[in-house]
Amino acid sequence: MGLILAVALGLASFAIMVLVLKLPRRLWEVTGAAIVIGLAGYAAQGSPGFAGSPGAIRETVTTDLDGAVELRKALGGGEISGSAFLITADALARRGQFGTAAGLLRGAIRQSPDDADLWLALGNALVGHTDGVITPAALLAYKRAAEIAPDHPGPPFFTGLALAQSGRFADARAIWAELLAKPGDADAAWKADLASRVKQLDMILALQRQGSAQAQGQEQEQALEPLQSPGPKQASPIQAPAAPPPR
Repeated sequence: MGLILAVALGLASFAIMVLVLKLPRRLWEVTGAAIVIGLAGYAAQGSPGFAGSPGAIRETVTTDLDGAVELRKALGGGEISGSAFLITADALARRGQFGTAAGLLRGAIRQSPDDADLWLALGNALVGHTDGVITPAALLAYKRAAEIAPDHPGPPFFTGLALAQSGRFADARAIWAELLAKPGDADAAWKADLASRVKQLDMILALQRQGSAQAQGQEQEQALEPLQSPGPKQASPIQAPAAPPPR
């Protein structure tokens, strides 16, 4: 049944190209051959009797930054850009469509290059699009947001978050510790959350140092092992044969 439908669609397509689109006669043979080859490939490899199994779209990959939109708003004290582009980009990011959101935000930034929220959202979208791995483009977006709004906790927070997700724990801790040390509202909800994240990083870094020390100890033991092992046995000196007893 599937092959019959494919043939019918092929004939219909050829008829439309000839009758409606006025395909030149010299191209009829080439076009017909292309349709026949396509049908032959379908007949050889197609499996119309099996249920479809569509592949997953990369842009909908779930990452740890799925809640970045709400977190960004919380860090900004509820004050967000009024850009319609940002509202649309936030909706796309909530659905995991980070690449589309990033493209939309780039267009918005061309119109409003001094909007820190747009740059911050762009950094988050770029990190989300790479499954949580920070890139130079994302770092640039975070840096630009920090330059426009130096008192906004969002750029350093998300920079540290992306660095931590990329395995750069020491760099992330340094940025977050600097953010915590800034003067401001000590009772802010995000500060308690950030302090908890810093403690988690301290635990990770401690485990890394412990593992590194154990690895170094094993390497030292392996290096010292040849020195500590006994050397080859020395051969006993050759002795002259004893003189025969006197008769």
